[in-house]
Amino acid sequence: MLGVLVKGGLDDGRGKARVNLFRHKHEIESGRTSSVGMEIMGFDTKGTIVSSNVPGRKLTWNEIGTRSAKVISFTDLAGHERYLRTTVFGLLSSSPNYCLLMVAANNGLIGMSKEHLGIALALNVPVMVVITKIDICPPHILEQTITQLTRILKSPGARKIPIFIKTHEETVQTATQFVSQRICPVFQVSNVTGECLDLVRTFLNILPHHGHYDAEAPFEFHINDTFSVPFVGTVVSGVVKSGVIHAGDTVQVGPDSLGGFQTTNIRSIERKRISVPFASAGQSASFALKRIRRKEVRKGMVVLPKLDTPPKVYREFVAEVLILSHATTIRPKYQAMLHVGPVSQTCAIIEIDREFIRTGDRATVAFRFVQRPEYLAVGDRILFREGRTKGLGIVKTVGFELGSLNSKPEAQAHGAGWTGREKTKEKVIPGAGASGTAKAGAGGKEAGATGTAHAHANGSAAGGGTRAK
Repeated sequence: MLGVLVKGGLDDGRGKARVNLFRHKHEIESGRTSSVGMEIMGFDTKGTIVSSNVPGRKLTWNEIGTRSAKVISFTDLAGHERYLRTTVFGLLSSSPNYCLLMVAANNGLIGMSKEHLGIALALNVPVMVVITKIDICPPHILEQTITQLTRILKSPGARKIPIFIKTHEETVQTATQFVSQRICPVFQVSNVTGECLDLVRTFLNILPHHGHYDAEAPFEFHINDTFSVPFVGTVVSGVVKSGVIHAGDTVQVGPDSLGGFQTTNIRSIERKRISVPFASAGQSASFALKRIRRKEVRKGMVVLPKLDTPPKVYREFVAEVLILSHATTIRPKYQAMLHVGPVSQTCAIIEIDREFIRTGDRATVAFRFVQRPEYLAVGDRILFREGRTKGLGIVKTVGFELGSLNSKPEAQAHGAGWTGREKTKEKVIPGAGASGTAKAGAGGKEAGATGTAHAHANGSAAGGGTRAK
């Protein structure tokens, strides 16, 4: 789908269009995306896609950027379960304005599709769905896929209104109303015959910019990839979270394993592979750094302006979390992979405001990074997972004093004449996850967000999903 949209031309039904998007040899051999890929698509002032007039020749990013009035950046994410960590990292680090969920008409929402839809909804990213392969799908199977998709989008966890777009008028009307986040546009396309692809292109052209960025705030840049470019040196790419940066400015990069920052200068700045004099909040950019080796920078670091006092980094923080799915109970010392923006690191729970938490519980939890301290801010969105366990939340305070969460719940428990052990015995479901099936639902507004979260945990198998683009 992305290969047809960006490169022009149609697919041959055997993956011809996607070969140009892959970054690694094993991706071409397996046909699966395993990394975070980047592509751009440009529109001129008349709304026409910027492409080469010479058959077979592809325009460079520089040519697309200079000839376009509007440029859309695509982040190509993996759909296979094996690469879920990469997909979650791509969703959080690239801070997308919209999520394009691909669903095969002959398969429906199976496997990891539900997983990726749930993550996008949890992060409050507006979702649009594209049903592909309608040229080879029997009509009754397509009808089943549409029914299933409608049921999931209207469920209490998603609360979306699916809008099936089939005409140009519907495309224009839906694109202008998409900012409401209550509607979910659904397209039915074929990459082989080209059916309805013009509607998708028109929709993307009309789509307004979504997001709030503060260019007046202090500069902050999150690194989500690093490179070593010949004759240039170390290059870092990412998203400018706030503020403005100019080429030649003095900055500091960190934190390292000890929480320290290194001082360096911005040699040059590029956006969409085009050299620019500055970058501002909300833009993705690449910086060439002076006097820094590639092994000294990593994904998850931040670039901050040079100040007299070094920035504060934290190993421990407190967050308000919602457990989307977990088979049993979560207690202190539990460890999971935690994602905060481009930061991906193992975290241990050191304290909870009650004895344990289960699926559907909302609680205040203290976390500790296992490997090294990280740069965090109050209000950052977190997502943690381990196997089929998933939870999301918002950072409430940075830093933590041991015992500050447990005092009140313990007093309440002892005052009521209950012990934690008796409570545990009362709530255990015999045989759940073995012969029986334990089901749990979590619904309600996410802490500090406008969206809602819903999950189902099944003792035999949990829902999954396909490809998020």
